[in-house]
Amino acid sequence: MNSPLKMTKPVMASYLLAALALWLVLKAGFLVALFSGLLVYSLVHLLVPTIQKKYNNQQSRMIAVILLSTVVILSVSGGIWAAIVFFRSDAGNLATLLQRLANIIESSHSQIPEWARVYFPEDVDALGKLLTNGLLDHASEAKNVGQEAGHMIVHLLLGMIIGSMVAMQDIASHQHYRPFAAALHQRISNLGQMFHKIVFAQVRISLINTVFTGIYLVVVLPLMGVHLPLTKSMIAITFFAGLIPVLGNILSNTVIVIVSLSHSPQIAAFSLAFMIVIHKLEYFLNARIIGAQVNAKSWELLTAILVMETLFGVPGVVAAPVFYAYIKKELSDQALV
Repeated sequence: MNSPLKMTKPVMASYLLAALALWLVLKAGFLVALFSGLLVYSLVHLLVPTIQKKYNNQQSRMIAVILLSTVVILSVSGGIWAAIVFFRSDAGNLATLLQRLANIIESSHSQIPEWARVYFPEDVDALGKLLTNGLLDHASEAKNVGQEAGHMIVHLLLGMIIGSMVAMQDIASHQHYRPFAAALHQRISNLGQMFHKIVFAQVRISLINTVFTGIYLVVVLPLMGVHLPLTKSMIAITFFAGLIPVLGNILSNTVIVIVSLSHSPQIAAFSLAFMIVIHKLEYFLNARIIGAQVNAKSWELLTAILVMETLFGVPGVVAAPVFYAYIKKELSDQALV
């Protein structure tokens, strides 16, 4: 058990300021900037030990870190751009995917059990009406989509630049902080540590899940004589949705089961059973990859996601795993959990 930190006034003030900052991040819409900055900061610190082995003097090391930061920012930006291009292409276009799903539901409606039909739109027009009503209900929000996208890109780039600058400052010199600054630095360090553990662990889990799903869609089903449409889109959705713990798997599985209906209810049921088995195996991976890192079980993360979604909407869903792990880290350091 960790020995509790001494609760001096600077430490208490740092906790209050950290709580206020996290609340403001969600309320003011700075989550993208925070996470992009933490991502670049984590990547730079992950790769710096290799640089330090080759460069002993301070100036050479700073040049290497600047180049590394530039490469990381360009790589992250390139990955985001590649994802945008994919989802705007014919293979990943969201509108095309929704239309194909609507056609699948319509063609499979007669094969769905009577008790389940009430939960599915009857045809393309019914699904279109459902989506239209949803858009009308959120018309005021939809008007701001373009503006919000622009703000998000600016926040993303600024966050990555700030993250690289902070990483360079940490590497360039060893700061001697006064009590309050030292306590606040510790809060930020704990948040960065939990972000690193959660995000990189979730990426590994999503990759494993995507590999299994790809094997099922590209190898297992074709061997059974079943060739589903939208295979590339489903694999891409599985990876990106899998970056969101628990809820992402539900989303990707729903898409796969609906597409499986295009062949038969039996294949849809088989797909659902396969996904359940895969995710049962993933619980063990979660326990080893995430649970061992932050001492958090699946039900804890799911509860945190539900609470944060209720309080802050979609940003709360994205922030929940990292913020929960950070809070639990602080409580653990105080020997309270």
